Amino acid sequence: MAVKLSQSLKQSQNLMMTPQLQQAIKLLTLNHLEMTDMIASEMVENPMLEEVRSSDSGSETDYKLENLEQQGQEANSTDFNEDTLVSKQDDSIDWQQYVDSYNSTSSQPNMASGPVSADEMPNYENMVSKSMSLAEHLEWQLRMEDLTDEEINFAIDIIHNINDDGYLAAPFDEIIERGNFEREEALDLLEMVQRLDPVGCGSENLVECLMAQARIAEERSPLLEKIIRNHLTDLKNRDFKKIVAATGVSQENIEETAKLLHNFHPKPGRLVSSGDTHYVTPDVYVVEVGGEFVVQVNDDGVPRLRISKLYQDMLNSVDSLENKEAKDFVQEKLKSALWLIKSIGNRQKTIERVAKSIVKKQQKFFKKGPKYLTPMILKDVANEIGMHESTVSRVTSNKYMHTPIGMFELKYFFNTGIGGKNGGVDVAGEVLKLKIKELIAAENEKKPLSDQKIADILSREDVKVARRTVAKYRELLGILSSAKRKIK
Repeated sequence: MAVKLSQSLKQSQNLMMTPQLQQAIKLLTLNHLEMTDMIASEMVENPMLEEVRSSDSGSETDYKLENLEQQGQEANSTDFNEDTLVSKQDDSIDWQQYVDSYNSTSSQPNMASGPVSADEMPNYENMVSKSMSLAEHLEWQLRMEDLTDEEINFAIDIIHNINDDGYLAAPFDEIIERGNFEREEALDLLEMVQRLDPVGCGSENLVECLMAQARIAEERSPLLEKIIRNHLTDLKNRDFKKIVAATGVSQENIEETAKLLHNFHPKPGRLVSSGDTHYVTPDVYVVEVGGEFVVQVNDDGVPRLRISKLYQDMLNSVDSLENKEAKDFVQEKLKSALWLIKSIGNRQKTIERVAKSIVKKQQKFFKKGPKYLTPMILKDVANEIGMHESTVSRVTSNKYMHTPIGMFELKYFFNTGIGGKNGGVDVAGEVLKLKIKELIAAENEKKPLSDQKIADILSREDVKVARRTVAKYRELLGILSSAKRKIK
């Protein structure tokens, strides 16, 4: 009996959320103190890592990062049988616990290790800051978008109906009724809010929240989105056979794809710290050298890491290890160590690039002070450094820059232009506050300036703002109306 042999070529699309990418994203969200704590924890857990001491001679036996990366690649190709990098993760995932965490009081997936909360930050250093609330954090990003006043007001209404977990506290249909938009237009604005950082805030349910996070992946996975939309309950019940029957995909592929949910947050609102007062240390220093402003990332307390000499010797003789578990342990810890070292470097470089872009665009501010802050939005920096706006948002959140004129949160430098309509000149919101404050400080207390009068004065300086805009910024400054300021 003749046997007929044939070959076929099958093309498939898989999303590979590599550990490098996971590590880099996580590190970007941490401030300086949180990062040093995380590195200290990793050094305890991973025996491969050791700190380079200043007294070390740096002999030829020390591994350079490039050599280690090459060695890791060779081990990856010859000693690992895995379809994707996520397949090395724990197979015994409690999906019941993951989905139930949506209804619990926890802030993150129980199986994922997230950023250290603001409450866990060490209480030292000499700088105190009050962090943004979730609503303030979302509204700050919203004002960077190119929207009409009516669209902004509707989006703010959405934001003010988002609870601490990141979900809408009121039915979206009720919010639509309060606005002047058709449902389709309103949904577009809702999706825009959901794309703000943290992604997924403004969702009505868990499926909508996870879908919002899945849609912003660098490489979208149709299978992952299908699992989220139609099979969360099946995943919760570990009914993989039902998912296989519905999707036509192997159980192994489904399990590996579902593991990407490790990186999603059922309660994204909890990623933004509460409004508690906490201590901070600068992530970036700006110093003036020879008339130029130089950016230096704060490396104080960040250890220089390398692979342990003991494990270097083990790596050299890894083929002689007869115990498979020991061999796998050494190789896995090597990959983890390499990725951490590289991720720390990437984080510092990204922060440096963002900080340099800020300094480049805000030269007048650093030379002459806050009155010369230039309007600038996330997109301006993102376009210059070739990164996504959400990445810039993560870099600027909860991170501080020490400058010759004081300490500023990186977010401080981002302001939309105000007063540029009708032929006027754009100024940053912080500059407008200073101008209003100066005018009120110099007014006649018996005849205080009304909001309209202040708007007229600003108009003569080519800052054309409406009376209600002056009133809004005056209220933000905590200054009373002219009627209440008047001294009889």
